[in-house]
Amino acid sequence: MALPRPGFRTWLALLLLALGAGLALLDLHESGTPGQAPGATVGEPDFYLESARLTRYDAEGRPHQRVTTPRLTHTPEDDVTRLEAPRIRLHDDAGRLWLAEADKGTLGPGGNPLSLDGNARLDAPAERWELETQALHYDADTGHAWSTTPATLRQPPQRMSGDRFDAWLNDNRARLTDNVRGHHPPETLEESSP
Repeated sequence: MALPRPGFRTWLALLLLALGAGLALLDLHESGTPGQAPGATVGEPDFYLESARLTRYDAEGRPHQRVTTPRLTHTPEDDVTRLEAPRIRLHDDAGRLWLAEADKGTLGPGGNPLSLDGNARLDAPAERWELETQALHYDADTGHAWSTTPATLRQPPQRMSGDRFDAWLNDNRARLTDNVRGHHPPETLEESSP
């Protein structure tokens, strides 16, 4: 005696159950719970924030560093905060605004130094200059920003590049060193007339 052959509805119900189980497993696999920090062997993060905005204050209680990032991850073993696509607003001792951004960044133990990696930029809107480099570091205690990777400094219509860049934000001073090249167009009569 042969068993009856399952009908269309039975096969459809089994197919839907299998599809639901597969989607549930896929959803569990792709959940947003982080494991180790990407590319690091520092252990599991103790927290992460999405769409985060972080403000640091100086000793007088004035905001001097603001970071906006789509994702911030902190690992307690090294006390480092990792930032994805950070956008930073820095204020020097004179209150001037400096803007920085990169593909990713880190805030060291205690929130200092700030390191930016991948398409890093530093802009000084008041002075109308901007710096582009691959890696930029900033020490908030001293107001020193530096890069040991090739950097290009633009202050239209001028452009300079070098292998190393240093800026002291509180002193409003910047320096390019090692293999420095530049483009400085001559001043035209229209630009020089009062």
